[in-house]
Amino acid sequence: MTLEERKNGFIALGKFLSQFSESNSIQKDNVLHNNLFYDDFISLINLSQSHNGWYTPEQVYYAINSWSKSLVESNLNDWISSYDLTNENPKSIGLILAGNIPLVGFHDFLSVLISGHKVLVKTSSNDQHLLPFLAKYLISVEPKFENYITFVEGKLENFDAVIATGSNNTARYFEYYFKDKPSIIRKSRNSVAVLNGKETTEDLVNLGEDIFRYFGLGCRNVSKLFVPKGYDFTHFFESIFVHQDIIKYEKYANNYDYNKAVFLMSLYKLLDNGFLTIKEDNSYASPISSVFYEFYDDLEIIKERLASDSEQIQCIVSNDLVEKSIAFGQTQQPHLWDYADNVDTITFLNNL
Repeated sequence: MTLEERKNGFIALGKFLSQFSESNSIQKDNVLHNNLFYDDFISLINLSQSHNGWYTPEQVYYAINSWSKSLVESNLNDWISSYDLTNENPKSIGLILAGNIPLVGFHDFLSVLISGHKVLVKTSSNDQHLLPFLAKYLISVEPKFENYITFVEGKLENFDAVIATGSNNTARYFEYYFKDKPSIIRKSRNSVAVLNGKETTEDLVNLGEDIFRYFGLGCRNVSKLFVPKGYDFTHFFESIFVHQDIIKYEKYANNYDYNKAVFLMSLYKLLDNGFLTIKEDNSYASPISSVFYEFYDDLEIIKERLASDSEQIQCIVSNDLVEKSIAFGQTQQPHLWDYADNVDTITFLNNL
């Protein structure tokens, strides 16, 4: 396959995805193969929560909308323009995907195919339906992809390299099992926000998006706040109140009740607004429905700490308080060139 054929296939997929939104999905005349896929995709979205209780229609539509914005020609060109993707020797790349948020492994899937390699996909048991459906659509608009895409149900075999995502515990297994293959092994990471008390209401509302999107299950969700000593959380709680409806989702509410009870039985001091608890804690990884916080006296010390702990951190959110930080509300809107764990997937694939 030529690079142009591969790129055009994903552009067509982006146009297909652009039709769907939670409030108003509209079938467009200029989208290929809608007669075969449009209605079935609506049905799949509506069924997603029965496959995974965290995959509410709102969250699935959000993921779809994000990918529809990424898979446009200008974005794809900006992303791949700095690479030589005239691959004449395709390799078979095994993907072991996570399932914490909808389509979380799509970027790896896209990276392997756009670079001209073949993909062997082992989906998570928590997300077995969305990516295979999109792969079928991709093959329908560019049949040459059929020889490049394989979904594996059992043991992953006959691959030249692997990209595997999991917890810190499973990563140790991956590192041992794939020690003889080129690999990218992704472990657990968390995202943090650094505040100075000068944030606007809009900033903090957007920070709520970074905390609550996908119920806080993603590595790009903010799970830890660094705040100046003496910080008053009143403005923070008032601003994030617009996200209060999250407590209406049963699985989230159950986690909120459980984790709050555990904290209280342990006699931890909590701040609580009825749908989020915040607790002073040095750790980065907070449980669902909770965010940890830590006071600081010197911002420079926080910068040094975040640099030294970089392998535990996915994103840093601030109003330019920390170099290369992300604006509030943008953690779940990465560009195609914003690689997970800061590992350039395309360069890895090109060097095989």
